[in-house]
Amino acid sequence: MGSDGDARVALLSRLIDHAPLFPPASLELPEAIGEDRRASAHPASFMLGRFVCPASRLSELPDVERGLSVVLDNLESGVWLKPDPRVEAVEAPPGADLASLVGLADEVYAEVPLDDDLDARLAEVERYGLRAKVRCSGDTTRLGWFLVECRAREIVYKATAGLHHALSTEGELGFLNLLAAAVYREEGALDEREPGAFKLRAEGFRWRRRTMGSDELLHARRTNLHSIGSCSFFEPVEELESLGILPL
Repeated sequence: MGSDGDARVALLSRLIDHAPLFPPASLELPEAIGEDRRASAHPASFMLGRFVCPASRLSELPDVERGLSVVLDNLESGVWLKPDPRVEAVEAPPGADLASLVGLADEVYAEVPLDDDLDARLAEVERYGLRAKVRCSGDTTRLGWFLVECRAREIVYKATAGLHHALSTEGELGFLNLLAAAVYREEGALDEREPGAFKLRAEGFRWRRRTMGSDELLHARRTNLHSIGSCSFFEPVEELESLGILPL
């Protein structure tokens, strides 16, 4: 791919945790696996992260060589995880007993609602050495506070809900906006509506008058936003193609 030092690869590598089993796609398992195989063969497959699977359906998943992120749709289902070497990450719903999640996988993400208990919940995530998961709503003020608190507590996080579009629209957050807010540590990027404000090319990721190169972007991805969950791999890729960011 000619990716050495390419800012596009640094920012977008393994960004999309593929979740075709979940709404709004809600594909049946054979169709979801087929969709994931097509994504794995796509020229932009460097963007493909883990395959997201409910814990209750893990036993149905055939022997595919894919790293998995398992969503605990049944809070007692964590006992199923340890024997499966494909499980790289676990995602727990709000209200889960965080102490019981420690050690279930190399990476454990506890979902943190954007409500008045945000600070207390993130303090608990930090206490147990876990990661955070956030559902992106239209409330960018609370989402911005989530980003601030995760940085202050050095909590790595993933985001989900929406995020099919590269740029924000009314009521829907763009994943380039979220990436800019994460890497530049500027929550104002969440509300950016000027399409020309962002430019992602091999030499760097620009937001307005600021530009970051590949080394800084790699560091930001490791220490802030790990990935986004999306039921579609192809919609975000097509958005980037329409902006001239892809193909590499």
